[in-house]
Amino acid sequence: MKLSVVIVNYNVIHFLEQCLLSVFQSMKGIEGEVFVVDNNSVDNSVEMVKTKFPQVKLIANKDNPGFSKANNQAIKLAKGEYVLLLNPDTVVEEDTFRTCISFMDTHADAGAMGVKLIDGKGNYLPESKRGLPTPEVSFYKIFGLSKLFPKSKRFGRYHLGFLNANETNKIDVLSGAFMFIRNAALQKAGLLDEAFFMYGEDIDLSYRITKAGYSIYYHPETRIIHYRGESTKKGSVNYVKIFYQAMIIFAEKHYSQKHAGIFRLLIKLAVYLRAFVSIAKRLISAVWLPIAETVLFVIGMYFLKTYWATKSGVFYPYSFMWIAVPLYCLCWVISSWLSGGYDKPLQISKSIRGIVFGTVIILIVYGLLDETYRYSRFLTLVGAGWAAIAATLLRLGLNFIKFKTIFPENSILKRLLIVGEIEEAKRISALINQSPIKTTFLGIVHPNAREIVSPEYTGTINRLREMVEIFNINEVIFCGKDISSSEIMDEMMKINHPEMDYKIAPPERLFIIGSNSIQTSGELYTVGLNAIDKPENKRKKRMFDVLISILLLVFVPFYLLFLKNKMQVIVNILFVLAGKLTWIGYDLSSETKALPKIKKGILNPLDPYIHLETDDLMKSQSNLLYAKDYQNGHDLTILMSGFKQIGRKIL
Repeated sequence: MKLSVVIVNYNVIHFLEQCLLSVFQSMKGIEGEVFVVDNNSVDNSVEMVKTKFPQVKLIANKDNPGFSKANNQAIKLAKGEYVLLLNPDTVVEEDTFRTCISFMDTHADAGAMGVKLIDGKGNYLPESKRGLPTPEVSFYKIFGLSKLFPKSKRFGRYHLGFLNANETNKIDVLSGAFMFIRNAALQKAGLLDEAFFMYGEDIDLSYRITKAGYSIYYHPETRIIHYRGESTKKGSVNYVKIFYQAMIIFAEKHYSQKHAGIFRLLIKLAVYLRAFVSIAKRLISAVWLPIAETVLFVIGMYFLKTYWATKSGVFYPYSFMWIAVPLYCLCWVISSWLSGGYDKPLQISKSIRGIVFGTVIILIVYGLLDETYRYSRFLTLVGAGWAAIAATLLRLGLNFIKFKTIFPENSILKRLLIVGEIEEAKRISALINQSPIKTTFLGIVHPNAREIVSPEYTGTINRLREMVEIFNINEVIFCGKDISSSEIMDEMMKINHPEMDYKIAPPERLFIIGSNSIQTSGELYTVGLNAIDKPENKRKKRMFDVLISILLLVFVPFYLLFLKNKMQVIVNILFVLAGKLTWIGYDLSSETKALPKIKKGILNPLDPYIHLETDDLMKSQSNLLYAKDYQNGHDLTILMSGFKQIGRKIL
């Protein structure tokens, strides 16, 4: 057998499916086998592989033993002359495996090889070729010198930037996303070191293959797309900690005690430095817009108060500006956040919705206060109007700075081109129309013809780059059924537009995969999904819980007499306000392990049907449907139907 492909998967079902589709295309004419080792995913990856790829040799772990151990499980069973360790968030070209086999067959000294990696926007990834992270090289990388002087033979050794990315060269370290290894070299050097749970195992194995007397090559005659970061969030502090801990393990294993000590010191400095920068960036990114809005709100309220005091002759005490106004602003900002007013792309409607919600809360509390603290209902309402105007103007200004237009919807709506035959392109178009994606232009590009063969086509692929500019396109979707992976990569690199997004639509699938940038974890279009664990829906649900709880507290004298467990009703209201419970959750009598996590619910989706008999399958399906397509209106319906049960004891 010539080739064994090993893919370790963890909760990236759609990327894994697309990866396997490309793998079996590239495997045509090659005697080989494909292993998938699943590390206890909860997204139905195992079921998908069993159903759609029965030819795959599947290893389904009941826990997550780590990347190295999972690879070793398959390597021990592999029969191929060559073993490829491949990430699930990759797409290989149709000729990738033949190209690699041919190269290894003609280079007897080659123990392993890597290929050119590009990201989801068609950009070359520098980790395609890397040098050994000695203490000196690591110092240059950690403190940014390698980034400042990428082509320097001294400072640029981490990514070997001085080597031509389009030429074959010997290198030190392979990328863990694609490691094409001679099985004999693997057996001589040893399998992956299981001390590395995640990260660092590629460096360690590359080093040991070199020490075993083999060479490692970078061969750019074939490419793969690596979406990067689908299994992990590389911008997180946790990633930094895990990655650099792996570097410490490598140093202590292969360097002298003195060098390992220096390396460990550098790593600790790097962890603290990166963690500080990461936390600072996230904090600034999260708070600068709410702070800017608060300043505008306060300034506006000051001038409104001064003007109204002059006109009406009413004196407002200092406590109005120093206590009441800050509390108003805090309420508006928090409610705007709960409404998704600070989500990107910024949407004016969400911000105004939040301010309206906050104003309702202020007026409810206002009505419960002593007369002494009721400053002015008129000023509160006028202040809310100013808050809405200020938030709108601020967002319009930010939108103009970034997109050079005063219309924020232009930054949200998509202008798409679909590259494919009419039949498949229409299927993709229908899929997009069923998803939450909004489009203002959608054209179809013929994938092969040099002349337009039907008026339904916008143009042909040889003029794709021109059409992108003429029609101001911001996203291109390639139909995997009608255009090869190699051609897709060619077109991505030809267009080479920094603001362009690319996606691939696998044949006969209800999803479209792509990645907006190196920094983002990837983007996925699916049909009819409005999952409950989306940040926007989490906030909507929390806003619903808070509003209902406040209303229930205000109107408690009117309904409490008619309910059982009166004290438990009050306790539940307080638990919901504190975030310990939610009004509507899953039916806890059925399995919810594979569903997004939410707080325990006082009521559940089956409460409106409490008079009917339900079995475990019905309970499981109701939970799944609730999690898959969340709506505030659905929560309200369940609450109204099951209102008599709100005194149910959960905690």
